[in-house]
Amino acid sequence: MNWRRWLINPVLDKEFRLRMRTPRSAFIVLAYILVMGLLAMAIIYMTTSDGMNGSGRIDPGVSRIIFYVLSIGQLVLIAFMTPALTAGVISGEREKQTLNMLLTTQQSSATIILSKLLSSLSFMTLVILATLPVYSIVFLYGGLSPKQLVLVFLFYLFVMLLLGSMGVFFSTLFKKTIVSVIMTYGAGLIIFLVTGVAYILVMGIEQASYSGSISSPPYSWIGYILGLNPAGAMISLFEPSFSKSVFLVRGGNMQAGAPIELWQEFLIVYTPLIVLFLWLAIRYIRPVRRRTRDHSSTEPGPGTMTKTEQ
Repeated sequence: MNWRRWLINPVLDKEFRLRMRTPRSAFIVLAYILVMGLLAMAIIYMTTSDGMNGSGRIDPGVSRIIFYVLSIGQLVLIAFMTPALTAGVISGEREKQTLNMLLTTQQSSATIILSKLLSSLSFMTLVILATLPVYSIVFLYGGLSPKQLVLVFLFYLFVMLLLGSMGVFFSTLFKKTIVSVIMTYGAGLIIFLVTGVAYILVMGIEQASYSGSISSPPYSWIGYILGLNPAGAMISLFEPSFSKSVFLVRGGNMQAGAPIELWQEFLIVYTPLIVLFLWLAIRYIRPVRRRTRDHSSTEPGPGTMTKTEQ
């Protein structure tokens, strides 16, 4: 059909067939659902045990805690799986010596990069959507709204796009898949772990410096560091007051709201980075083309005589 040819190009069609029609993909989805299901069952068991609340039931407050833990756990799984799916899309073609054949087709550089990224993220999206029955267990106990679930899944898509764009960029930049995987995981480690540790350390120093003073500033700039962390940004989606609390220094009193919501800062900072990573990947996938263009610019024009002709 014409609409199918317009929406799905040959590169994207090949990637869909290779990723979605293999037993390995089914096993990955099954393992992911089992991990999330076991995590949900473990949390429910701990919260309904006599040692936790003594009643053997789940109230809406506990249901929200289960939802938060599941969301953070799934965010960590996304951080581990997305680089593995995207960091070898171009370098793998180069190692199999099929990249040159792919570049000789009529597909543009942007089409190749975006098709590779979309196919990888579509499989990851399928895995995330497969966990909806696990979240339905939490909805049985109340305390949550469908809007929160939709916002969380949209945030997952943005984080996958961020990690996927970095993976495709490093896969285009480096010739070896192992190098691109290491670089992608390293960049993800900085975003997920280093930003959170830096916030805790710097905020501790800031609070210690104002511990003996009579007055403290209404808010600290250090809260902006946590806005770069995916976990902090996602928690601000659950609890709007969380953004205000991370900017407060001990003893401070901020009457107004937070300078910026953490999830808003996360989107503002990382959206240009996603565009930059994709633009660089599109630019560097054809190095031969750039060298040819630079060489052609130094060749004499049609009306210029060479020294031999003179």
